[in-house]
Order: sequence, then structure tokens, then C-alpha cells
Amino acid sequence: MVDPDSSGVAHVSLAGGTYTVLVTGKQTNGAYCLLDMYVPAGGGPPWHRHNFEEMFTVVEGSVDFFFRDTVTSVSAGSTVNIPANAPHRFRNNSDGSVRMLCLCAPAGQDEFFMRCGDLVDSRTAPPPELSEEELGERRQRALDLAPFYASEMLPPGGQ
Repeated sequence: MVDPDSSGVAHVSLAGGTYTVLVTGKQTNGAYCLLDMYVPAGGGPPWHRHNFEEMFTVVEGSVDFFFRDTVTSVSAGSTVNIPANAPHRFRNNSDGSVRMLCLCAPAGQDEFFMRCGDLVDSRTAPPPELSEEELGERRQRALDLAPFYASEMLPPGGQ
């Protein structure tokens, strides 16, 4: 049993949002991890792909998913499955925040986020104020670590 607002979970600021690690790969022997994603207006990761399955269920709000040359607005109650190796991204283009659950199978994304992002105090905490140099360091860290976590950051357009 896990509560996303309990003191026993890690909250990671990354890609314009806060990702709470609900279930770690260590807890599932690497089978999967589960993340609670809080994405404020304008937030979302750049184009990327990875060789594991990823499934998002929108809990609150509406978010745009960019996948296979289409943009689909997905609202609360809907689920999106991203197959392995498919270029994709998402962006909160609404005025409010979005909350999603993200299941990654097999696990590893939880560790990647922990190594790339910054720990914050809560699921809805604002991101830390970082200088341009610090932001650049975070981006470079993600690029350097991505291959170790079966991921690849892609240029704009996802090609």
C-alpha cells in the first residue's frame, strides 16, 4: 500500500513536472515501476524513445500526447499505451495541472528519474529554481545516462 502524499516516497522534479515513485523496480524484482506524474501547465518531456513499454492513465486534467505523427488530447479516465521503441512525448497545453499514473515495464525509469532529477518535498512542490548552467547540467546528465536505461533523447520532431 502506498500513498503518493506519504513521507515514504520520493518526489522528483524533472521535465517540467514532479514524478513521484510509487512502486520501484526493486520492489517488483525489475518487472515494472509505477510513477505518479504531476505536470503543471506547459510541462512535459522532450521527444524520446525507450525499449520498454510505457502506459499512462490520466487521473486529472487533459494532456496532449505526440505519437506516430499524431497529436491526441487525452482527458481524465483515458489510458495511453506507448509500445517499446516508439518516439513520443507529452505536453500539458492546458491552463491547469495534469496528474497521470505511468507504468513502465520492465522497471528502470524510476532509477533514471532519480538520477537525473532533483528531489522535492511533495507531489505538487514547485521545481527548484535552477540557473541556466544547472539546467544545462541536468540535460547533459539525462543525455549521458539515457543509454544505460534503454532510452534515447531525440531531436525536435522525434526523428
